[in-house]
Amino acid sequence: MLTMMVLPVSLHDARSWSPPVQDVSRAFVLVGAMALGACSSPPAGAPGTSRSASAAAASATAPAAGTSESSSNGAGAASAASSGGRLGTGSGSGPGSGSGAGAGATPGGTAAAVSAPPALYTAASPCAATGGILCRRFASAEDAFRAVLAEEPLVLAIGEAHAQKGTEGIASATRRFTDSMLPLLAGRASDLLLEAWAGDPRCVKEVKTVASAQAPVKQAQAESNPNEYVAMGTRAKNAGIQPHLLRPTCDDYAALAAAGADVVPASLALIKRLTLADVSTLHARNVSAQNGKIVVTYGGAMHNDLAPTEKLRDYSFGPELATRTGGRYVELDLIVPEYVKDTEIWQKLPWFAAWQADKEPKAGKTTLYRLGDRSYVLLFAPSASAAGASPSGASAPSTSSR
Repeated sequence: MLTMMVLPVSLHDARSWSPPVQDVSRAFVLVGAMALGACSSPPAGAPGTSRSASAAAASATAPAAGTSESSSNGAGAASAASSGGRLGTGSGSGPGSGSGAGAGATPGGTAAAVSAPPALYTAASPCAATGGILCRRFASAEDAFRAVLAEEPLVLAIGEAHAQKGTEGIASATRRFTDSMLPLLAGRASDLLLEAWAGDPRCVKEVKTVASAQAPVKQAQAESNPNEYVAMGTRAKNAGIQPHLLRPTCDDYAALAAAGADVVPASLALIKRLTLADVSTLHARNVSAQNGKIVVTYGGAMHNDLAPTEKLRDYSFGPELATRTGGRYVELDLIVPEYVKDTEIWQKLPWFAAWQADKEPKAGKTTLYRLGDRSYVLLFAPSASAAGASPSGASAPSTSSR
């Protein structure tokens, strides 16, 4: 089930972000969510969530359909960014053109050839896998993350399965990333763009209308989610990585407020447009500075797909950013194993069958699947209470509501 999480949150710590959040008392954070396992199939009108392993494996060899029009879409979005008080000062014509994008770039910004897994990945302990994907087991999430970073991305797009109510006793992917993985980006990443929306105080009515339309989703979400995003941004700032929020304009909020029953797909499309514009601008700045630094995005495990299905293509920025970075785009999904359930939504994911069939003990070990070129899924080590759970990682209903 694809949903949006809408929660008011204090953004006092975000005053040091870029641009700073000034009107704390009237700000909202809207976090895009991919709520897996909430239902057996997507609701009517919602995009599907299935993605084949073969499509993932081919992600870097052939840009997905629609990539050819991404340049014009991205340029328009970047232009909107400059006029809307968000990131960027240009028209967006330069970002990701391929020139100076790094050693992996090819003329015209096309994706680089399929690469072999990094040595840090292949040297780890192998684990069972199916469907042509690779599996390695690591002693820690930090070690697995180092293997991903060995791909030397210029854009690292991290997605997660958001925490739901009933999982408060289990550390979320957001918290685990902030505590153990984010520090590894110090000195390597320039910016962190969070999939969280700041409300514009100039159009409070429209912002509140959007928040109200999404209120039912709040009931299923862990209340700590938005505050954990703010905490991540603050930790990034302290590590020398500039955090950013997505900043829809008043026109964007007005369009969502008028979207009615289509507010969810409209919101998902907006996340793609805003993220593509902002990352393109930040990446172009890094290219000009020749600093080789990474632009990191963090949000729901859908928008970052390198090989989205046709139904999700309008919501995924992966193919366009892979092209703009000359193939130096890496997709990484973070999954808390206790969230995984043996339901249709999870079963459609390309790594689920391998995870379910893997009978080896996972206690204290982090599992990292390589779905295809520069496409990874990381499953954290199960908590002590779940170490003896079934291979699917499903926990008791009281600790997992996905």
